[in-house]
Amino acid sequence: MRAIKTFVTGVFLSVTAGLAQAGDRAVVVAELFTSQGCSSCPPADELLGELAHQTDILPLAMHVDYWDYIGWKDTFARPEHTKRQKAYAYAFGTKSIYTPQMVIGGIEQAVGSHVMKVMEILHRHQMAVGRVNLQRQADGAEQVVRVESTSNLPLPKVIYAQIVRFQPQATVAIKRGENAGRSITSTNIVTEIHALGQWDGTGEARFVLPDPVAPDGQSAAILLQAATPGGYPGEILAALALGE
Repeated sequence: MRAIKTFVTGVFLSVTAGLAQAGDRAVVVAELFTSQGCSSCPPADELLGELAHQTDILPLAMHVDYWDYIGWKDTFARPEHTKRQKAYAYAFGTKSIYTPQMVIGGIEQAVGSHVMKVMEILHRHQMAVGRVNLQRQADGAEQVVRVESTSNLPLPKVIYAQIVRFQPQATVAIKRGENAGRSITSTNIVTEIHALGQWDGTGEARFVLPDPVAPDGQSAAILLQAATPGGYPGEILAALALGE
């Protein structure tokens, strides 16, 4: 496992892992912060691929760029993913980030290759009762997502609706660095996170979906994530897969 010290500025940057509703079952979103240049990451990448076979888990690969200097530039890395991981670190009360890190539900984390710990956290989130319902509906010529509370419990006052777009799978031959000579398969590779709007957790909300929801060959999902009092990413209250 690699670690790096970071001094974080307050930013709320979009994607995550979290609790969602799909029919009567909770859907757990798991974010893996990974890098093609990290020798400890391939087992975590493989685990994320296995999780993609489960209908009640939405795994997302967030490739970071801070290991690019050690010999191989990650072909999927985005600086906004590094910023998001730093924001999580600040929310978790730590000054270090590392790969592979799995953030589950926006509020718990584990080493992404530690299968038993990851599965323990996922199971706990799967057993939780969702407090928010998301539904995709047609509204005239528009496609919208409607949001409403399903619980009498109060919700956070600052909640962001985000659309995340991702490439379902890709395999890359690594030619240099710690993983030189290996071919690494990545799953649900995040390419974009875009904010659709904000909700205060009361009544209902309506968010218009872009058309198309994702570029050709990619998929998309809606994430509903609370912000912490400091403005960092917090609990993911709901998620909804949108397809292509």
